[in-house]
Amino acid sequence: MPSLPPIVVFDLDGTLAETAGDLVGTLNAILEQEGLKPLPLENARDMIGAGAKALIQRGFSAAGEDLDSARLERLFAEFLDHYGRNICIHSHLYPGVLTALDELSERGFRLAVCTNKVEVHAVELLTLLGVAGRFTAICGRHTFPFFKPDPRHITMTVEQAGGDPARAVMVGDSRADIDAAKAAGMPVVGVTFGYTDTPVDALGATRVISHYDDLVEAVTAVVPLGAAA
Repeated sequence: MPSLPPIVVFDLDGTLAETAGDLVGTLNAILEQEGLKPLPLENARDMIGAGAKALIQRGFSAAGEDLDSARLERLFAEFLDHYGRNICIHSHLYPGVLTALDELSERGFRLAVCTNKVEVHAVELLTLLGVAGRFTAICGRHTFPFFKPDPRHITMTVEQAGGDPARAVMVGDSRADIDAAKAAGMPVVGVTFGYTDTPVDALGATRVISHYDDLVEAVTAVVPLGAAA
């Protein structure tokens, strides 16, 4: 019986695509609506990575404003509505993504996305960026009962893509990605160009890359291709 295909699981924001302009733009729209000053993109960029709720909490904390749970839930709904209408104004794929995805597919890897962005927004953004069809599974914050850094978010994504976590690798930019992958017993390739308040080199990734030109070599070094179904 042939083995299951190897899987490469990608985070989305700060890993496949530069999305900070649109995410921080929405955060600033919410801040201004609530009578607070907007945050410069360079200051807010590293607040991204743990999902919209965490971004709102971090943004309000930086603005010196407390949030109770009821207000957070209201602003979260407003954030999702605004972002959904402004999801791909400034966002773009990182250099080398398309070539790397093509080469991984040609070598027999299946591709999946595991993101703390809500699934409907992940699918819409990847569709607008022209790459949604390259992924066997696109799983977001509410696809399963768990989300990163819970390792089950990644392992269930791998299973939905038709693979085995024992033959999978995570590619991500943040502590949530790296911690979840390590807890799942999976190797993880960290990228240095994403969103993190701690340098990715210090987070314990199996391999670290600074450009997608180096991804295929990093992936094949930690997940040998072997026989695929």
